[in-house]
Formats: sequence, C-alpha cells, structure tokens
Amino acid sequence: MLNNKSILITGGTGSFGKAFTKTVLDRYPDIKRLVIYSRDELKQFEMAQEFSVKTNPAVRYFIGDVRDLSRLKQAMEGIDIVVHAAALKQVPAAEYNPFECIKTNILGAQNVVESCLDNGVSKVVALSTDKAAAPVNLYGATKLCSDKLFTAAMNIKGGRDITFSVVRYGNVMGSRGSVIPLFLKKQKTGILPITHPSMTRFNISLEDGVKMVLWAIQNAHGGEIFVPKLPSYRITDIANAVNPNCQHKISGIRPGEKLHEEMITTADAPNTVDLGDYFAILAPSCEISKEQYCKKYNATPVSDQFAYNSGTNSKFLSIEELQSMIRLCDNAALHD
Repeated sequence: MLNNKSILITGGTGSFGKAFTKTVLDRYPDIKRLVIYSRDELKQFEMAQEFSVKTNPAVRYFIGDVRDLSRLKQAMEGIDIVVHAAALKQVPAAEYNPFECIKTNILGAQNVVESCLDNGVSKVVALSTDKAAAPVNLYGATKLCSDKLFTAAMNIKGGRDITFSVVRYGNVMGSRGSVIPLFLKKQKTGILPITHPSMTRFNISLEDGVKMVLWAIQNAHGGEIFVPKLPSYRITDIANAVNPNCQHKISGIRPGEKLHEEMITTADAPNTVDLGDYFAILAPSCEISKEQYCKKYNATPVSDQFAYNSGTNSKFLSIEELQSMIRLCDNAALHD
C-alpha cells in the first residue's frame, strides 16, 4: 500500500508520529520517502537517533510549522500521502492562550488542506479527538473546526484525485499528559488525585491508533470522520490498577472537562454508519448518499438516537486488563 509512495506527517516527532514512523518503516521497506515535519529541532534530533537518515534513507526531517503555508507547500512537493497530526492539545494551555491554539489547530489545518490541493497529494488523513464531539473547551472546538475543514475539502477538490478523511479516537494509553503517567508518578506519595469518582474515558493503544490511520489511508471514500469501537475505563479503576493501596483524593472536574467523553452525538446519528470495526460519520455533502455508501462499503446505518459515549459504552476494561496495559506502558518508560 505504501511502497513506492512518499508520505509526510505533520507533528511527526510526537507520540503518534514516532509510532507511525516505526510501523511504516517496518512494514513498507520500499517506501520512497517519509518526511517528518515539525517545529522542534531538538525533538527531531532526538528522533533521528532512533530513525537516522543513514540507516533509514527514506526518512527526511523538515523543520516547519503548520502555520507557515509557504514552508508547508515546499515540504509537500512530490508527496503522495499526508497524515496531519500536528496540534496544540493541552486543554489548560489552550484556554489561557486561545488564539495560539486557533492559529495552529484551525488556520494550520486550512494550510494543510491548501498545500495538499496545490501539490497533487492523493490521500490526506487528519487526526482528531473525542473532545471534538459536542466540545466544551477551546481545544475541542478548534479540533471540531479542523474536522470540518478536512471533510469539507472534498467540496473544493475539483477534478483532483484526492481524498480527505478524519480519524477520531479517545485517550491514548500511556501517552504524554495522560492519567497513567501521572498516577505512576503520584503513587509514591500514597495519594492519587481523582477528578470525579464516576469519570470514564475511552481507551486506545498507540498501535491501534496507527493501525486505524493506515486503514483510513487505504479505505476512505473521502469526507468521513472515522471512529473506532473502543473499550472504556473508569478513572477509579485506573487508580486501583496502578496501586490499590493508595488513597483517592477527589479534586473535582476541571474547567473544560467532561464527566464522560463522547465521540458520536445523537446529532451525528443520521449521518453515521457502522463499518464493523469502525463507525463513519459521513459529511452531509458527501458525493454519494448514505444508502449508496452502505452498499459500496457493506455498512449499516445506526439508529437515529444512537450516541457513542464512554459512560454508556458496552465494554469496560477490567482492573486486571488495565494492570496488564499499565505494565506495558511502564516497561516502555511511557511514550514521549
């Protein structure tokens, strides 16, 4: 699928970018070029120690920001596939610096769209977040705007042979800024901070996130927001899995935070179909009808009252399953 192709990944030095790079280099030895596009030269230097240009001649490191349209266009010359993973994603930082978040997550997304259209890119997959569904914080709102820009890009592609799609998933197990590394650090104090005892979240491994993006590259019709079927976890179960002997200190839900996350709202249901391992939210302006899409991709429409919420999910991870996952995270020294 990717052999003899040139790929660019924005935000390529992040947790996802490094996992994606490793998977692509392992599975597709004949890839033509893999461009890591990011703005942090130190992270690029550190990543190059693992994926050096000398031992991986297809890899290239481009310093650049998605806010910089001209640099993006230059970096995308000769690129076939773009994976857009660059974002400002820390909720408190976005609330305090709102326009900085807007410039990266919204204006940067539009720059990616325009650069792809101008450079003959054939496939574009953008990473989203569960916080983009009925957002209550600025980060989620900017990612919802980004999702709309990518799905609506199908309306302006003209005669170009290009597809734009989005993948939306939940919290990545053990990723930087997530609750597991926090609890692993805090367990030494004997007290774990719990925002709310009823809080739940969706869970996905970094490997499954990469798998989903590769699936979208191969299977997207264009204009979809793909949502994986994921298990949920209770925040109290995570705490007990990390250390059952620790006390729980209730700190309260923080501003911009939900008790339960959702990835598909009832408002999305009329445009949502079930693909088996994934759901797809179809763009209202999709060039084929929902009925035609279902027939072509062997999909099934969901009910009009369907919603996909971490609190009402049919599958929850047990403490034993969480402990197994946490050991893997701990052994890997956690993702950067």
